[in-house]
Amino acid sequence: MSKQVPLMTEAKSIHGQWSSRLIFILAATGSAVGLGNIWKFPYITGENGGGAFVLVYLLCIAVVGIPIMMSEVMLGRRGRQSPINTMTRLARAEGAHPAWSLIGWGGVLAGFFILSYYSVIAGWAIAYVFRAAGGVFSGIDAAGVKQVFGDLVEDPERLIAWHTLFMLMSMVVVARGVRAGLEKAVTWLMPALFVLLIVMVGYAMNTGSFAEGLKFLFEPDFDKLLYACEMVDGAQQCEISGAPILVALGHAFFTLSLGMGAIMVYGSYMPKQSSIAGSAILIALLDTLVALVAGMAIFPIVFANGLEPGAGPGLIFQTLPIAFGSMPGGQLFGTLFFVLLVFAAWSSAISLIEPAVAWLVENRGMTRVRAASWIGLITWLLGLGSIFSFNLWSGERYKLFGKSFFDLLDYLAANIMLPLGGLLIAIFAGWFMSRESSQHEFAMAQPFYSLWRGTIRFLTPLAVVMVFLNAVGVL
Repeated sequence: MSKQVPLMTEAKSIHGQWSSRLIFILAATGSAVGLGNIWKFPYITGENGGGAFVLVYLLCIAVVGIPIMMSEVMLGRRGRQSPINTMTRLARAEGAHPAWSLIGWGGVLAGFFILSYYSVIAGWAIAYVFRAAGGVFSGIDAAGVKQVFGDLVEDPERLIAWHTLFMLMSMVVVARGVRAGLEKAVTWLMPALFVLLIVMVGYAMNTGSFAEGLKFLFEPDFDKLLYACEMVDGAQQCEISGAPILVALGHAFFTLSLGMGAIMVYGSYMPKQSSIAGSAILIALLDTLVALVAGMAIFPIVFANGLEPGAGPGLIFQTLPIAFGSMPGGQLFGTLFFVLLVFAAWSSAISLIEPAVAWLVENRGMTRVRAASWIGLITWLLGLGSIFSFNLWSGERYKLFGKSFFDLLDYLAANIMLPLGGLLIAIFAGWFMSRESSQHEFAMAQPFYSLWRGTIRFLTPLAVVMVFLNAVGVL
């Protein structure tokens, strides 16, 4: 065994570590579970074959999500520093080119971009908590909800206020450190999120449309999965299409917060005795479970009120409020639903801030409070561009490549930076990390290690390249 193995395993994080494997799993699940789980996964499942799509998605999780998550956690725990310093250190230890540190820089930058507009959307959710609790949606119709949403996004001062509140919530948690901040937050945020989901499912079971919601989510429809159909001259024409499979691949990658440094920095706080493989599998299962349970809560309410299940993000802010406004107990359960959204966003946001804060503490000697304040301020300023995209900068003359500032950041981060980061993580872990180094970290039986190594070296990079080409419109 090479000398680098004991050298790297002696590394200790100056930020501390999680008190247990359970806390790491809750934290990483909190990072993975976000706004997309609450609306996007249930929606794309129903539109792409229900149970058939779920089966393909789980296969994609196994081929793409879990191997990259295992790799990212392994790199983080081996380096025990911020993603930037971890990749710098590991590249030096493995005799690789220093440019591999760009994985860390890219992840931190992607986290900046994502959080800047994510905070704006989370601000909408906070605003809707107070609107639902105040009875604003009681007896409201489609035109009324559209007016409420329009009044919110067209008012930059109001959006700035909610954006500021959410950023402050996130910075306070991160500033308190690993044990006092991140750990305490996820210890109550994630159980609260699960309880709220179960309460919402219990309510959905009494809407009279629970079976219809389950059918929408879980009934296998292989025609939808394998064929794309459209009406031509009054007749339906279908052709074989791989689009749903690419959708499953893409979502399997993005839903686990891969390629943005969050999982790597959380891995750096992971106890040495904890199983990386077992933790990654459990996190992936919990993330998928949350998404499916969210669908079980949302779609019975949608069908019971005759609403359109394919409304995408509009389902949250412009469709569901109509249902909450007309159903018995809607004021209470509408409030709980938007609290659930805020919790999901909050647990993800703190993981997006942490990589940059850790780097400032390590490289600039800052306290966590000062580092979190600087990162929060920069992210807040960048978020103003997303806010203005909906009002002051909404005209065509403010668009670049036909996209608003908000859309451009989203496209750049989600379609380019994250897949590229995930691809580079797979290549480095599979081809540039020595077998001894990675095997030492995983500490698992040879057949399972060989399965991971074969997957991360060949299948996973191929799948991520397909995700990337599909995202940029090549496939």
